[in-house]
Amino acid sequence: MFDIILYQPEIPPNTGNIIRLCANTGANLHLVKPLGFVLEDKQLMRAGLDYHEFATMSIHENWQECAARMHGRRIFAVSTKGKQRYDLAAYAKGDAFLFGPESRGLPAEVLESFAQQYRIRVPMVAESRSLNLSNTAAVVLYEAWRQIMFENGQ
Repeated sequence: MFDIILYQPEIPPNTGNIIRLCANTGANLHLVKPLGFVLEDKQLMRAGLDYHEFATMSIHENWQECAARMHGRRIFAVSTKGKQRYDLAAYAKGDAFLFGPESRGLPAEVLESFAQQYRIRVPMVAESRSLNLSNTAAVVLYEAWRQIMFENGQ
């Protein structure tokens, strides 16, 4: 259905929460190395509870490998520097959402490789720096899923 891509994630509980999100929505999860933790991390496992077995997860050695795997599919880069609000984009099955590391976001060269309409953001008050990664992933993924009428959901 949809794919969530975490570019160099750093915080185990965020990734664990996103594993659970993917398991409950049918989304696929892609992790782009280097990771800021080991996959057996206790915090990662605790946050993901027992959902790991229900989530489809791929690990990529680098962004180029991941991008090649997504060839021909639309990828939306989610960033505080995005120009378009996430709820104004029209999503379709097969779309992917790329999120940067918690401490620094997507590198400029990665973000700038996306056309403006594929750089999306979740609105915040002016003084805010960023939302939590797993919360942002949930907000964006549920909007995309809503747009396809929660297909395969209950």
